[in-house]
Amino acid sequence: MSIIGAYIVPHPPVVIPEVGMGKEKEIQRTIDAYEEIARRIGSQDPETVVVITPHAIMYSDYIHISPGSKGRGSLSRFGAPQVIVDAPYDTEMISGLSEAAAEEGIAAGTLGEKDRELDHGVIVPLYFIGKQLSHFNLVRISTSGLTLEEHYRFGMCLRKTAEKLGRRTVIIASGDLSHRLSNDGPYTYAKEGPDFDRHLTSAMQSADFMKFITLDESFCSSAGECGLRSFVILAGALDRLSVDADMLSYEGPFGVGYAICAYKPVAADNERNFLDRLQKVREDKLADIKGKEDPFVKLARSSLEYYVKNGKTLPLPENLPEELTAQRAGVFVSLKKHGRLRGCIGTIAPTEESIAQEIIKNAVSAGVGDVRFPVVTGDELKDIVYSVDVLSKPEPIRDRSELDALKYGVIVNNGHKKGLLLPNLENVHTVEEQLEIALHKAGISPGSNYSIERFEVVRHH
Repeated sequence: MSIIGAYIVPHPPVVIPEVGMGKEKEIQRTIDAYEEIARRIGSQDPETVVVITPHAIMYSDYIHISPGSKGRGSLSRFGAPQVIVDAPYDTEMISGLSEAAAEEGIAAGTLGEKDRELDHGVIVPLYFIGKQLSHFNLVRISTSGLTLEEHYRFGMCLRKTAEKLGRRTVIIASGDLSHRLSNDGPYTYAKEGPDFDRHLTSAMQSADFMKFITLDESFCSSAGECGLRSFVILAGALDRLSVDADMLSYEGPFGVGYAICAYKPVAADNERNFLDRLQKVREDKLADIKGKEDPFVKLARSSLEYYVKNGKTLPLPENLPEELTAQRAGVFVSLKKHGRLRGCIGTIAPTEESIAQEIIKNAVSAGVGDVRFPVVTGDELKDIVYSVDVLSKPEPIRDRSELDALKYGVIVNNGHKKGLLLPNLENVHTVEEQLEIALHKAGISPGSNYSIERFEVVRHH
């Protein structure tokens, strides 16, 4: 078995005495756990140590693997230039992993490196491991904006490569948990922060990797998480293996969650086929959602599906409810795929003869005309979830006290520049956040003169 050990670890530079200058004593349990896993890794004597970090170069659509013959970095930006890590890269494994990912259609490889310096997500764990292990080759992998499923599949490629080369390999998934555990942390407190850490640590302890890959992306974002995609790659590398899990520590005294968990592969176990199970969960969830769609959402779905399959606009269906055919309004149609936005197009005021025709037009535009995303393909249609927002007529306001980010959408105007933001959006909790995003979308400076209008929506899921 080429994967001989796998470890989830945090990477706070303060845990290093040269950085902490005494403050590291506040996370002594993390230090003790780090020293323990370093001893275990030393006794395992791996040939290659793979470190997955969220702090190397990160692309939205590409998993980066560091190229070259060696990696070197220091903690100089944290005030400790004397803390240096230097390790040769396993060039054969890097090449093999890139090829394996390409064979599986995963966007990953060694292109686009902008900074050769090792980041603290790598340096912190190797600081401890280096005390117990003097000779090893390194593979540094960055996470990306690709889906959790893609990261899991990439982890499967990592294991396949290690087995093909016969490498005794240890995997280090470097990442903190929530950064929103308290107002003393790097971000303000959010209730999702502690919830995220409870969920993740429970999943780590039981090696329930299904919980890793089924987390809602908006929940993770609200929690201010750091390392989930690192953990998911590790989980993919342990696909269809039974493992012994050992949760060594968890603490969060600085408003950030730090967890250390060790996994020892035991034997093949085809019951732990989490991707197959994920597909079944998705199918059941989508069937439930489609079964509850109202006529507004059903029309949006039918419109895009008809256009993608036939290349032309859906004729106005007969027997639609009167509220769709006898009224006019601005309409926004939003598409999501696996919990992530896949397209959103709308009209502030009506441009068609009815709400139904507005939905037909904007549903197609959301799928094939939103320049932020590629055109929706036929293979994707089964995975898309729709929502339809019907807008009231906008009205001007005198001051911000008349706004409510949950109840009202906003339109900001400055000459020919105009920006709109819908109400009650994920991760937009305050009027200030709402206006900041709307102004950014319009290209309007916050310090300039601009007018504000508000509107209400009826949201159909």
